[in-house]
Amino acid sequence: MSIRKSSLLLPRATGLVGASALGAALLATTALPSLADEALADLVEGVSPSVVTIIAEQDIVPVQAPGQGQNFDLEDHPFGEFFKRFGAPEGFQAPQRGPSQGLGSGFVLDEAGYIITNHHVVDNASTVTVRLSDDRSFEAEIVGTDPLTDIAVLKIDAGEALQAVEIGDSDVIRVGEDVVAIGNPFGLHSTVTTGIVSAKGRNISAGPYAEFIQTDAAINKGNSGGPLFNMEGEVIGVNSAIYSPTGGSVGLGFAVTSNIVEHIAADLRDDGQVSRGWLGVSIQNVSPEIAAAMGIDASTGALVSDVVAGSPAEGVLEQGDVILTFNDESVDSSSELPILVGTTKVGTDSVMTVLRDGKEQQIELTIGQHQSASAEIDKSVDEGISGTALGVTVAPLTDSNRAQMGVAENVDGVVVTDLKPDSPAAKAGLLRGDVIVKLGSQETPSPDALKAALDSEKTDPALVLINRGGNQIFVAVEIA
Repeated sequence: MSIRKSSLLLPRATGLVGASALGAALLATTALPSLADEALADLVEGVSPSVVTIIAEQDIVPVQAPGQGQNFDLEDHPFGEFFKRFGAPEGFQAPQRGPSQGLGSGFVLDEAGYIITNHHVVDNASTVTVRLSDDRSFEAEIVGTDPLTDIAVLKIDAGEALQAVEIGDSDVIRVGEDVVAIGNPFGLHSTVTTGIVSAKGRNISAGPYAEFIQTDAAINKGNSGGPLFNMEGEVIGVNSAIYSPTGGSVGLGFAVTSNIVEHIAADLRDDGQVSRGWLGVSIQNVSPEIAAAMGIDASTGALVSDVVAGSPAEGVLEQGDVILTFNDESVDSSSELPILVGTTKVGTDSVMTVLRDGKEQQIELTIGQHQSASAEIDKSVDEGISGTALGVTVAPLTDSNRAQMGVAENVDGVVVTDLKPDSPAAKAGLLRGDVIVKLGSQETPSPDALKAALDSEKTDPALVLINRGGNQIFVAVEIA
């Protein structure tokens, strides 16, 4: 096969222009990575003096046995699995845990020496030391910690003004933006890793008041408490957790958002405690099934499943209300409301848009002071009557199991003692120990009342109100 030379030749002038353009393009392409690398290096150089190492030391302490506390290490004990299930025998002597030292990261919040890190980094520490980027070390005072957001504020006296970070607005950062993490993974001082914002608004079951930025920047043990920077050199998160089946980074890191950190740090610096706003309601998401059962179109907002007696919400909000906005902020899911309320100053008059009986209305109330409480649940109850349409076995709610399960005296219902794996109740998420309070519009104070409610229920799925460990939630159950 022959090729005509003339078909490959370009006019001389055109060839020269093409070569010049190509050369310029190659130079530009070569220069771009260099400029980006230089910008990143400048950023790291500028913020690194504000990143610190946290050294938390614990004295010798007795390790509590199962049933006496939560800190007993069972992994290497020959009867570890037995103790996990049934507790330690009477007279069991728990071993002593020797002195321990934990390493974490942190950053300088302001030039006066206030330091941000994670609560879990300094929890139960007898001595906390902050090591600056120039290797000077200072013993730190724990100003205050907040386990619910995993944030702690420390204070050191360095004898001079320290270089502080700039706090950014975590609400405006977008998924896909570049981020930089700096910390001390495995004790390797001032390690820098880069990545992107993988997701925003993550809820990783760390509590209702923490919201996380997900990033694929490598975060490992020792990064906890360290800063996550945007490309402007502003802190937009505090690295707090990773998901890892191996213990090392697999690209799933989570940082508490800077807007939450800023609010918590201000409270802790004020008096060492966090003052949280409180409505006094139990809430849940509006699933498509629940929306259908309630006869509403959208599955957004926070559904009020219970109102706490004596709370700010009593007499103002009602069971079955769907909260759509809070102080002009939209509430797309139930996880957003506790953060909005919790960061509202106690005593503030707030306005909510509520969907009630199919109509939107404005509700006003004064935010109260949150009181943390917890209770252990014992779900063992006596066998009772079967409700075959739901696939559950239920029993009357007695005074003894009411107390064990943390169910208030004013709550009436029947206890789920068993349920079939593929039953409508199981598919809807009911569990053994749940108390069925209402089915549709009918209360169910007894097994017979539950059967009567099932026989007369016309809506499919049916809206079922249950009490789980003292909290009331709605579920939509197929009964056809």
